[in-house]
Amino acid sequence: MSREKTALLVIDVQESFRHTPYFEESGLNTYLSAQQKLIDGADTAGIPVVQIFHVDGDHAFSEENGFVRTLAGIQVNPAVTFRKNRHSAFVGTQLDAWLKENGITRLIVSGIRTEQCCETTTRHGSDIGYSVDYVTEATLTFPMTHASGEVFSAEQIARRTELVLAGRFARIATVDDALAGTKATA
Repeated sequence: MSREKTALLVIDVQESFRHTPYFEESGLNTYLSAQQKLIDGADTAGIPVVQIFHVDGDHAFSEENGFVRTLAGIQVNPAVTFRKNRHSAFVGTQLDAWLKENGITRLIVSGIRTEQCCETTTRHGSDIGYSVDYVTEATLTFPMTHASGEVFSAEQIARRTELVLAGRFARIATVDDALAGTKATA
């Protein structure tokens, strides 16, 4: 298998989330461990790490409040950092140009929130021609309540995200699979 030039996207892994009404600690330590393993593995493999922060007028995501910084528990030394104000990391940033300038054709997607900015960036990246590994264990989300009142757990949301991305927009991969570039697990 020829190895494509790869970049790791670390999307919205920021303190802002601790200051939202939906943030909860459940699953946080497991996520932090997987996210750090992915970052460290990318560094070891010479894969550039791209850090992306979400910035908008919302209090938790406003530059002025000081929460738009790396989430405590994660150590990252990115090759480049972008700030976005849309769900896709490609909209309103120079991400695509930077990837192209650096010959990147494959993305490893990780970060917060599983079904929101991570999924949207995955779909967008796939649609514009990148091959994408979506590393669910290195994403984090929170329970959500449907209009009917039904509560969907973070695990249910992650499974749904895998379902809609797998084989159409991304390869669902573990941290180890993504770093090795091997066939992913379903």
